Amino acid sequence: MFGKAFRVKSNTAIKGSDRRKLRADVAAAFPTLGTDQVSALVPGKEELNIVKLYAHRGDAVTVYVCGGNPILFELEKNLYPTVYTLWSYPDLLPTFTTWPLVLEKLVGGADLMLPGLVVPPAGLPQVQKGDLCAIALVGNRAPVAVGVAAMSTAEMLTSGLKGRGFSVLHTCQDHLWRSGDKSSPPSLAPPALDAPDVDEEKGSVQADPALQGDMRRLTLEGEDEENGEVRQQMCGEKSVSEATEDASVRGLNPDPTDSKTLQEQMDELLQRCFLHALKCQVKKADLPLLTSTFLGSHMFSCCPEGRQLDIKKSSYKKLSKFLQHMQQEQMIQVEELRRGVESIVAVDWRHPRITSFVIPEPSPTSQTIQEGSREQPYHPPDIKPLYCVPASMTLLFQESGHKKGSVLEGREVRTIIVNYAKKNDLVDANNKKCLERLQPAYEVTFPGQEPIVKKGKICPIDITLAQRASNKKVTVVRNLEAYGLDPCSVAAVLQQRCQASTTVSPAPGAKDSLQVQVQGNQIHHLSRLLLEDYQLPRKYIQGLEKAPKPSKKK
Repeated sequence: MFGKAFRVKSNTAIKGSDRRKLRADVAAAFPTLGTDQVSALVPGKEELNIVKLYAHRGDAVTVYVCGGNPILFELEKNLYPTVYTLWSYPDLLPTFTTWPLVLEKLVGGADLMLPGLVVPPAGLPQVQKGDLCAIALVGNRAPVAVGVAAMSTAEMLTSGLKGRGFSVLHTCQDHLWRSGDKSSPPSLAPPALDAPDVDEEKGSVQADPALQGDMRRLTLEGEDEENGEVRQQMCGEKSVSEATEDASVRGLNPDPTDSKTLQEQMDELLQRCFLHALKCQVKKADLPLLTSTFLGSHMFSCCPEGRQLDIKKSSYKKLSKFLQHMQQEQMIQVEELRRGVESIVAVDWRHPRITSFVIPEPSPTSQTIQEGSREQPYHPPDIKPLYCVPASMTLLFQESGHKKGSVLEGREVRTIIVNYAKKNDLVDANNKKCLERLQPAYEVTFPGQEPIVKKGKICPIDITLAQRASNKKVTVVRNLEAYGLDPCSVAAVLQQRCQASTTVSPAPGAKDSLQVQVQGNQIHHLSRLLLEDYQLPRKYIQGLEKAPKPSKKK
């Protein structure tokens, strides 16, 4: 459900009455929780927000967020715990176990098929069709997914563990998990299991005969072809082409015949974006350049369409370690100009790896905004200032056929004034006092759409810096909708470029308007995004002067 980006409708603080109702709903939905546990899950004084959103398929979901982490979500009046909650209460739901290699497919939106289950010696947990279940990985009791059983335990065993076992709703590493602190599952020891039956004569463990065939198929050893088939069945995949498409979306190599590991593929992508950025984007005048800016503004923009750059999935794990490796190859020089802040201070553009790098052809759809599962090219609107005739100036304009409320362009106003002055033998025909007394208006025209005329002045995109209680700066952006920009889509782009958390919430004092909040001073990234990528005129953006000053080498 949350395998792709969702759209936030609203984000509001919970009321006292709603907080009490939520506690009652939690106690009813999860009777194994004690009173103290319910109070800990839904605290009385800590900040608790209600986030209403639409999943990429259009499902309306209500998410409850506490301490920055989503703890519960509600779908069709049913309450579900997130993985963050299950890590604190691992026994809240009956838990089934699968192999670690399955998680990646579940994150991509696949359901869990019964051949993917690992059957413990004590047997499978007893559930009925439609029961809420947790899914953990071999060796760790901490759940990594939440789903609904597609059949009862008895039916699973009768089927010989074949078919779809669970409809997966939420997983670790999906977009709902990413909206929190992105912490990893804790290491929880598997529960003690009853000893399996042992045949004393043969000295071996006796498993259910109906399961033996499937258990043999689940072994991680054997032929590659068989492993590929089993993995496909374990994750509910329908075809190799669909698996290829999922891999492409997540930034993996879409070639199913590639024998390189995912880590090796990410290492290659990282170096490709590094070389591309140095050869095409970074200039000598840009130095010294913050390493975070180099990553967010240059390397990410050089990532091929359909791929996603993720340093954590590479062998380097951290940007500093990767740049240190590049420095050892004498391509760049990195120094700590300020305490804890590294910058690129020199680049050897004559290095053989840089000079020999072949620049890939740009994609025709490189300037896009990703919204959910679809991408729409953005083109800036044509904005034209207009003037409305007020009641006090009706007599002046009625001879030219205009009345109160008529909308005119500046040149039309000048023509009417000049003609009126000539006709009545008046002086100073270019006096602009008349223009200043007219009421402002404006016309917005988006490509392929009819012009929209509105009274008043168009509000510029407002960028401000705010200081939070934790003494950390945040960048707040408002009025994006007036220019045809979806705040949720802009937030998704900024999150990737800035490598910082973003939130979308109702703008204070504005009706039906949202604001985007990004951790840190990210005005430099916003400037490049709005002026260069979206090509909006600078006069319609205020606050760009608050961008951080570049570090200077002492």
